[in-house]
Amino acid sequence: MKRTDSKKIKKRKKWPWIIAVIGLIIGCFAFSVFFDLTSTLKGMYKPIDRESSEKREEEVVFRNQDPFSVLILGVDEREGDKGRSDTMIVMAVNPKLKSTKMVSIPRDTYTEIVGHGTTDKLNHAYAFGGIQMSMDSVENLLDIPIDYVMEVNMEGFQSIVDAVGGVSVNNPFEFTQDSIQYAAGNITLTGKEALSYVRMRKDDPSGDFGRQDRQKQVIEGVLREGTSVKSLLKYRSVFNALGDNVTTNMTFDEMVDIQKDYRDAADKVEQLHFEKGEGTRMNDGIWYYIMDDTELLEITSAMKQHLELN
Repeated sequence: MKRTDSKKIKKRKKWPWIIAVIGLIIGCFAFSVFFDLTSTLKGMYKPIDRESSEKREEEVVFRNQDPFSVLILGVDEREGDKGRSDTMIVMAVNPKLKSTKMVSIPRDTYTEIVGHGTTDKLNHAYAFGGIQMSMDSVENLLDIPIDYVMEVNMEGFQSIVDAVGGVSVNNPFEFTQDSIQYAAGNITLTGKEALSYVRMRKDDPSGDFGRQDRQKQVIEGVLREGTSVKSLLKYRSVFNALGDNVTTNMTFDEMVDIQKDYRDAADKVEQLHFEKGEGTRMNDGIWYYIMDDTELLEITSAMKQHLELN
């Protein structure tokens, strides 16, 4: 055998070892990601004192790809009380249609606070009875089942945005908030900038409705960036940010099923809007938002149809 042939054989023998080492590294990385993901998601889980919505005749079964709804509560925690849910967004997810309908509810909406025996601003439900009272009151207002809830600490929300590398939004007009200048057009926001971006409303011609649109923009941006390759490469900081600032009644197994069978529904998000109601002052001059009955019925019907409840 020639010496050159012997060298070729030795080189070929090295490749299985290199491939094995690469495979081991990838396997260890994948296991680490899975372990951290499992720990994070289990840490986010916070059960509530009800098995399912009274507005559902049958429970949601993920293996059947049943549509489901989730209420996102953005909570500003305040010293001395439970805080207020100043962000309330309901999402109806339909994997068969590969789409999601999203609607923001004005925080000052005048409605029944279920379980408290009063009619008040909707965002007070969280202060009176926490997550469960918020879910029950939103269900009553929209007349749809709220299957899951996700509570986000808004002070920590900036950590989530930073963890995914920032978010890109299309800002409709130039403004300044918290000494930060926001140019009109497509801009990329850090966590601090995103938090101020979603909080501005006094200088917005659309008031709280404009703020709701910015909230939805940032949430969509987080969802988009959170599933990108660059976020996977820094997964640990993403998981830490989620674990520290998000709680949900969704179990680990349910989250895994959603990631596996429902993620295409995040590609098409349709935003619905409450904008035909009127503001009025009642009860010693307190400002409330009064829903337009026709508009409320239209949005309720659209959400029911998307949840296949009609």
